[in-house]
Amino acid sequence: MSRVYNFSAGPAVLPEEVLREAADEMLDYKGTGMSVMEMSHRSKAYDTIIKEAEADLRELMNIPDNYKVLFLQGGASQQFAMIPMNLMKNKVADYIITGQWAKKAYQEACLYGKANKIASSEDKTFSYIPDCSDLPISEDADYVYICENNTIYGTKYKELPNTKGKILVSDVSSCFLSEPVDVTKYGVIYGGVQKNIGPAGVVIVIIREDLITDDVLPGTPTMLKYKTHADAGSLYNTPPAYGIYICGKVFKWLKKMGGLSVMKERNEKKAKILYDFLDQSKLFKGTVEKKDRSLMNVPFVTGSEELDAKFVKEAKEAGLENLKGHRTVGGMRASIYNAMPIEGVEALVAFMKKFEEENL
Repeated sequence: MSRVYNFSAGPAVLPEEVLREAADEMLDYKGTGMSVMEMSHRSKAYDTIIKEAEADLRELMNIPDNYKVLFLQGGASQQFAMIPMNLMKNKVADYIITGQWAKKAYQEACLYGKANKIASSEDKTFSYIPDCSDLPISEDADYVYICENNTIYGTKYKELPNTKGKILVSDVSSCFLSEPVDVTKYGVIYGGVQKNIGPAGVVIVIIREDLITDDVLPGTPTMLKYKTHADAGSLYNTPPAYGIYICGKVFKWLKKMGGLSVMKERNEKKAKILYDFLDQSKLFKGTVEKKDRSLMNVPFVTGSEELDAKFVKEAKEAGLENLKGHRTVGGMRASIYNAMPIEGVEALVAFMKKFEEENL
């Protein structure tokens, strides 16, 4: 069977050449006579895999030396608790709510201290990013928290909030490595890898060293202290070894493609094809304010639930998979991450044009 165009929001499409390379190495990784799946995480071969992965990620993102890179488990959702446990010294934090994941992170933080909602776009189903240029940042806030790209709602911060000197913590799960970032603007930048980097089961945390201390909230489990993992080079316990190996291959693929500025250009080009069509379509329309549109996740609707369902069904038959939107938005959503080829977006738009002609 031939490969489909997979528009899933996560776990999501991976570069085909990475999958082929992993398949070639499945039974025998570089002459070791075993698969990476079977390999001790303490072995020399695996040590090289994890160290190279970190070095390549540092190069791609230009990560300064005073930041640690941690390969952890528990997904982005576990970070919702780890962040307040490790950073809420004054028991106060400010949250900007631009979607379901920021909201869940805020709710989790409420268990550990005073979490303040300082801005929100919930009034319009998270279809925009609020103005964050002059927010009521709390005097004693330990950090300001954002979810930078909102997978479900298709919005993206084009400018980071003015945190008035407070530490910025950002969940970048669905825009990770899609464009260059200035890591120095963040105290913590983290994301689950299953959207843009690798298979589910790994979360990458990039954290400034001065934020890694033993001074954590009382009762914080050993496994939920950043210091535990930082001191052990992400090998305190058995890491998600195979997942990290695939991430490492994706980092090499990104470097080969020309790095993050090239990926940004590619992603802008792909998104423009889809948004340009949506802006002139008589049947389909995007659900996000233009200025806040994501390059990664594009929600759209026809205005009719029956037509939406028909579209998703017929798209699937045409080899365009996982286009059903999230239940809170309805309609459709095309996730067009780094590994989605431009041909996939062109095929989607061609199918949308045909569907529009047949159903108007």
